[in-house]
Amino acid sequence: MSQREKMPLPRSVSMTSLSGLLPAWEEDPLPVEELLLFEVAWEVTNKVGGIYTVIQTKAKVTVDEWGENYFMMGPYFEHNFKTQVEACEPPNHAIRKAMDALLHNGCQVYFGRWLIEGSPYVILFDIGSAAWNLDRWKGDLWQTCSIGLPYHDREANDALILGSLIAWFFKELTDQLGDKPNVIGHFHEWQAGPGLILSRSRKIPIATVFTTHATLLGRYLCAGNADFYNNLDKFDIDREAGDRQIYHRYCLERAAVHCAHVFTTVSQITAVEANHMLHRKPDVVTPNGLNIKKFSAMHEFQNLHSTNKVHIQEFVRGHFYGHLDFNLEKTLFFFIAGRYEFSNKGADLFIESLSRLNYLLRVHRNDVTVVVFFIMPAKTNNFNVESLKGQAVRKQLWDTAHTVKEKFGKKLYDALLKGEIPDMNSILDRDDFTIMKRAIYATQRHSLPPVTTHNMLDDSADPILSNIRRISLFNSRNDRVKIIFHPEFLSSTSPLLPMDYEDFVRGCNLGVFPSYYEPWGYTPAECTVMGIPSVTTNLSGFGCFMEEHVSDPAAYGIYIVDRRFRSAEESCNQLTQFMFTFCQQSRRQRIIQRNRTERLSDLLDWRYLGTFYMHARHLALSRAFPDKFKMEQVAPLKTEGFRYPRPYSVPPSPSASLHSTPHHSDVEDDDDDDDGEPYNEEEEAERDRLNIKAPFVLGAVPEGKKKQPGESGN
Repeated sequence: MSQREKMPLPRSVSMTSLSGLLPAWEEDPLPVEELLLFEVAWEVTNKVGGIYTVIQTKAKVTVDEWGENYFMMGPYFEHNFKTQVEACEPPNHAIRKAMDALLHNGCQVYFGRWLIEGSPYVILFDIGSAAWNLDRWKGDLWQTCSIGLPYHDREANDALILGSLIAWFFKELTDQLGDKPNVIGHFHEWQAGPGLILSRSRKIPIATVFTTHATLLGRYLCAGNADFYNNLDKFDIDREAGDRQIYHRYCLERAAVHCAHVFTTVSQITAVEANHMLHRKPDVVTPNGLNIKKFSAMHEFQNLHSTNKVHIQEFVRGHFYGHLDFNLEKTLFFFIAGRYEFSNKGADLFIESLSRLNYLLRVHRNDVTVVVFFIMPAKTNNFNVESLKGQAVRKQLWDTAHTVKEKFGKKLYDALLKGEIPDMNSILDRDDFTIMKRAIYATQRHSLPPVTTHNMLDDSADPILSNIRRISLFNSRNDRVKIIFHPEFLSSTSPLLPMDYEDFVRGCNLGVFPSYYEPWGYTPAECTVMGIPSVTTNLSGFGCFMEEHVSDPAAYGIYIVDRRFRSAEESCNQLTQFMFTFCQQSRRQRIIQRNRTERLSDLLDWRYLGTFYMHARHLALSRAFPDKFKMEQVAPLKTEGFRYPRPYSVPPSPSASLHSTPHHSDVEDDDDDDDGEPYNEEEEAERDRLNIKAPFVLGAVPEGKKKQPGESGN
């Protein structure tokens, strides 16, 4: 065999493109011109959940690496195809022939470019056109691996149809290609599992990778308030899946995991979970990233924060009309967002912590007010009247003030032109005072500002509202913590809060995501790349990732609540203390912290995190085609990274950078010496680049903490 055919595969690619921030991970690139990469997911061109974000944002770096040899595969939906895909002819003759084989048998297949960054090719299979094969394909699945699917589970049946079409396509394709080029199939989640299972059982010559973003059973168990992480090794997996009527789905997921040449998860915490739930230790951890767009000047993202904060302040002025007895310049905006999974997303812990934060702020007579937004979609009957009225009153007051200002300004201007100092008593007439008095009377309110912006369909049983009633945070004048539940995703076309989610996040001060079950966690990651501090937990993939990459995450605006090794009470107190400490910061300290937070965005760039996917593909090729590709024996299967040190300007004690009293006036914010924190942004950023510690192994357990039963060191 020639040297070209026997190609060694070292670890990963060079990351020199990230301005020296990331360690050089040198590796000879794969011969992509001799390979075809297919990525299979239910959410290709089809937005359902977080996997859509993963494959959409990862597309550009993958296209940059693979060019015209990269293809995504998923289900065809007419509306999605017409609005997101530009139809075109396949660049590869073998792909055209494989598609034709399916078309000639009555199964519709569509090809085009997905109109996202990178413009990857997509191959979409029409499930409806092939549904007449369902009973036969169910029989094939039963004969192959003894998994039966119930007729009433539409999602599982559709997954089988898609998988059967994909396996059929791969058979036709590999028959056309012969030995070259070799094919890699990367499958995401259990819906893509049948395609992998059938491809392997039919001995189709492709290298396979399977990624689980969250185990099926793990999500169900956590949603049922099980003490999940302390009982990982105690669950009767088969019985638990059967009790929840998802045993067939669990079997598909587990079979796909064990059939794949390489199995990956998105975080170390999910790797531990998968080892127990699916009985296979992941080969590689492939963290999720984002496309990072850096601003040319550091102050630009700070300006965006200021601009968008003004829009949020305007909404708050309307929502709290008649009760606006707090200083908006000393008001902080916190938020939690995501799917409405009350316990999994940590909303229960957050609400209890807000009650304690409110107590601390009142006891310390702190003049800081915290307005907390819950952005979680729930069933509603549209906006409530009181919320809409508040914005109408605010606009009316603005118009009145503007009218009086114009009149006042004109009279003042005329008087000054005549060389006179106007009589302030005569510059506004009786009508002007009447208009202003009517405007003031219009702001009178006999009820408290509403806690929710919409009419809830099931108000009495709603978990968030029920817990707000329990802790009695009803936006009263004495409360230093105010709550606004917005049970709908944000949109710039909303008549109430006309802001897109990204703009809203940029305008807030802190994102709080104390999740109990969060395999990765895109919400805190998005906060980080926008330079907004956030709270996460060591039970989320993002929290574990940051704990292992950053020596002092809190100094960089990443507060990590320990929900794994502490009791619920201790975790609640820790979260309360994080938020109270944040409220004690001066404006200048918050600006410095946002600068540090934004610097961490390089860690979450797909240009860095994409290397873990490359490593998984290398490993799959070495296992599927050992005669052609081999993995260097010296390379461990562990994904490696580096650690940011503590910022040099942060004192050794976290409390030393704060004042001795909870209160900070805006006057001291302008005095650089008052904070006791010498700070130069460019100098500190340069020190971060120079002082990066040696590479470490992902999955290391923090010092002083015991490794849990069955926990992998992967």
